[in-house]
Amino acid sequence: MSTALRYGLLSTLAAMVLLPFLGIALAALHPAGGQVGAFALPEEWSWGNFALAWEAGNFGRLMWSSVVIAVFVVPLTVCFATMAGYALSILGVWGGRALSLGFVLGLTLPVELLVIALYFNLREVGLTNSFTGVILAEIALFLPFGVYWMQSHFASVPRELVEAARVDGARDGTVLARVLLPVSWPAITTLAVLVFMWSWNQFLLVLVMMQDPAMRTAPTGLGLFVGRYGTDIPLLSAASLIVIAPIVVVYLVFQRSFVNGLTQGAVKA
Repeated sequence: MSTALRYGLLSTLAAMVLLPFLGIALAALHPAGGQVGAFALPEEWSWGNFALAWEAGNFGRLMWSSVVIAVFVVPLTVCFATMAGYALSILGVWGGRALSLGFVLGLTLPVELLVIALYFNLREVGLTNSFTGVILAEIALFLPFGVYWMQSHFASVPRELVEAARVDGARDGTVLARVLLPVSWPAITTLAVLVFMWSWNQFLLVLVMMQDPAMRTAPTGLGLFVGRYGTDIPLLSAASLIVIAPIVVVYLVFQRSFVNGLTQGAVKA
């Protein structure tokens, strides 16, 4: 009975997540500019809406901007978070507790609270309206969670592995590279997927920092389909599916490692 209840609950939750996507997919296939009902099947399946949305939203350029930012943000954030988590958890650096508390407090700061001050600070050094400013801002924004995640992971690794490596004469860098990283790939992959998702979906920060519309990222292109007196729901739905498609692809590619990283942390917590 407990097994049936468990599967029933999981099926219900899956339906709650997938039904909105089904509604968006059906809306995207209605004729452009037409009326859309809730989960209504289109009388004419307009597969060309995706091409229209791609051209109208200039997604070729916007996608490129998103890729450029993510290509730098994801590896740099994961690298810095891994080294900081290793230092705080394994090396026991001086002031580690205060630093850990600082990173935890960083999790409580929303981007809406920081974006205006961040804009004026970066404008003083000429980093607004540039990929460099957005990349640095996103790394700083995602780093608190990354450090907390990797510190928690390294704290769950058996100390015997580190002590055995040090007995064999391994230095700190060797311990991290050859002992801890091989057993940490699920946690690292999970963090990388999460950072990619957050970077790809970042809207407000890019909107404020990027004054040139051509340099903005894919989510900002959705605003082009919302008019003052009306909204083209089919094209907006098609554009939304275009924007979320890379996240779905990345998740499917790294699904096993992502799930292993989440369940590993849940079990060891």
